[in-house]
Amino acid sequence: CKILRCNSEYVAATLHLRGPERGAAFCTALRSYSLCTRRTARTCRGDLAFHSAVHGIEDLMIQNNCSKEGPTAPPRPRPAAPNAAHGFESLDICDYERSFLYKHGRPPGFQHCAAFGDPHIRTFHDDFHTCRVEGSWPLLDNDYLFVQATSWPVAKGSNATVTSKLTIIFKNMKECIDQKVYQAELDNLPAAFQDGSIDGGARPGGSSLSILERSPGRHVEIRAAYIGTTIAVRQAGRQLSFSIRAAEEVARAFTEEQDLQLCVGGCPHSQRMSRSPRGRGRVPAETARALCREMLPVEDVYFQSCVFDVVTSGDTNFTMAARGALEDARLFLPDAEKLHIFQ
Repeated sequence: CKILRCNSEYVAATLHLRGPERGAAFCTALRSYSLCTRRTARTCRGDLAFHSAVHGIEDLMIQNNCSKEGPTAPPRPRPAAPNAAHGFESLDICDYERSFLYKHGRPPGFQHCAAFGDPHIRTFHDDFHTCRVEGSWPLLDNDYLFVQATSWPVAKGSNATVTSKLTIIFKNMKECIDQKVYQAELDNLPAAFQDGSIDGGARPGGSSLSILERSPGRHVEIRAAYIGTTIAVRQAGRQLSFSIRAAEEVARAFTEEQDLQLCVGGCPHSQRMSRSPRGRGRVPAETARALCREMLPVEDVYFQSCVFDVVTSGDTNFTMAARGALEDARLFLPDAEKLHIFQ
């Protein structure tokens, strides 16, 4: 895929265009850029940078009233090395946020999803469900990421389940990373991928995927800069939790066949549970409320989830699970006003 060549030729052609007279030359450069991307379409079909360029060209042509028909120009010489630092060439194609900002003139949008406790799912669309989902279920399944959670009953005879295993696959991206698999299980939260590595491999952009151990055996953060994504995996008590901040473009990169994703659609209706504890719990509801209020002073869905989990399981460590999910949301949510959800 030679999208980098198209990008650099476009930058070279427009770098010195200034003022009101630039219009015709700018449209010529955009048409040349579009022609270049069409020539690389077959080999670049699965490339995030290619699709970003195609959409960016369309937007720029509309904004500048450029017609799709018209003259194109041969590639201009690339700027000399001292100036190249200001062009797209110098931007690492595996730095999604910088590349997006350069192409679109604005930072990318982000979405947040989390799965913790029972499990409770906060979707990319800020819906909130409590699920029974026993066995293995996909949280994400798109062109760049696959995340699967495996859940088992929180206690014998209980309908409530907790996540005991997480599998995260970072799919191969030609310029940036080899495919990497991260797997966490109860009492085994490694600070490395399955192959023992701590980054994306030997490719030029390998460092754009990295693992950081925030708290040994309790909290791991995985940064995937090449797709503008950060993931947090935690263990609190006898359950694992998952939180993600993903670029909108990445979160939406899936087909109709990839329709079962708890982060996108939430739990199927048949798997949803009420968060109102019924019957005799393992801890009295008022005791659970007092414990949860210490960690979660706002009585939102995180607080409700905490009460449900403590009553159902009898494990007071679930207060830490809800607190961790709230902390991740505070860091990952693009809109701070959406932090608390009330149902």
